[in-house]
Amino acid sequence: MHRVVIICGPTGVGKTSFAIQIAQKFNGEIVSADSMQIYQHMDIGTAKPNSEELKLIRHHLIDVVDPKEEFDAGRFVRAADEAIEDILSRGKTPIITGGTGLYIKALLNGLFRSEPICTKTLSRLTRELEEKGAHALHGQLVECDPKAANKIHPHDSFRVIRALEIFQTTGNRISDHQQGHNFDDQRYAGLKIGLWLEREKLYNRINQRVDTMLDNGLLNEVIGLVKKGYSLDLKSLQSIGYKHMVMFIRNEVDFPEATRLLKRDTRRYAKRQLTWFHKERDIVWLEPSEIDASEKLIKEFLT
Repeated sequence: MHRVVIICGPTGVGKTSFAIQIAQKFNGEIVSADSMQIYQHMDIGTAKPNSEELKLIRHHLIDVVDPKEEFDAGRFVRAADEAIEDILSRGKTPIITGGTGLYIKALLNGLFRSEPICTKTLSRLTRELEEKGAHALHGQLVECDPKAANKIHPHDSFRVIRALEIFQTTGNRISDHQQGHNFDDQRYAGLKIGLWLEREKLYNRINQRVDTMLDNGLLNEVIGLVKKGYSLDLKSLQSIGYKHMVMFIRNEVDFPEATRLLKRDTRRYAKRQLTWFHKERDIVWLEPSEIDASEKLIKEFLT
């Protein structure tokens, strides 16, 4: 079974810098597991690696999708599989790096099924998970299929999304069907390293990161997308950062309020990410400064 290293954790914790150091040490290349960095023309608000970082280490699955396109866990797994095969074929180490827990779990443990019933429904539910959190989706399941909701843990987003997709697409309850895939398949042998910081430090970094994004021209980036012909109603522009600039452009809020909401929503997103990853098994948690400890773990894992 192929071996991959996973660097995960909340937004703003320092995954990119950490992963680059690891990749340099272990002859690796980075496969982005970020649901927003896949989009072209959206650089500042997605915190993509800068030009210098991209020169240091080759990155995959960055700038590969037009903002008008739908992208979901299924497309991610297919693209990531190809990237991993390419990396391994050249004798290098795949370093999966990102904060989209759903993508990482799908890569390691398989998809909901070989093919979704409705890709549009699956994409929409995946987006709702990222924006609203697992409990909001579980609440929807309680309303439409309380028997299934009683059996599925609120944080088991794989089964929650599957149950909702089936109900919203077919009108049938998954609880009326045979038990489905248990998502325990193992597609890769993975060493999962989660990065964390004390909450106050993380939130301070997030606030500073938002200020940097705004100083670097996040608003102009959104205006530039409009000039390129992209609609402000695109799903990709309803993500954190972009939707706040859209609100300002539409005169729904002033700029200070857009900034406040952006910082608040980014902090909330980081909290949801941590909740997700803390429910995952076998994650070794380290601070971003503990690079030596991570190198020891990875060396043992790869040998």
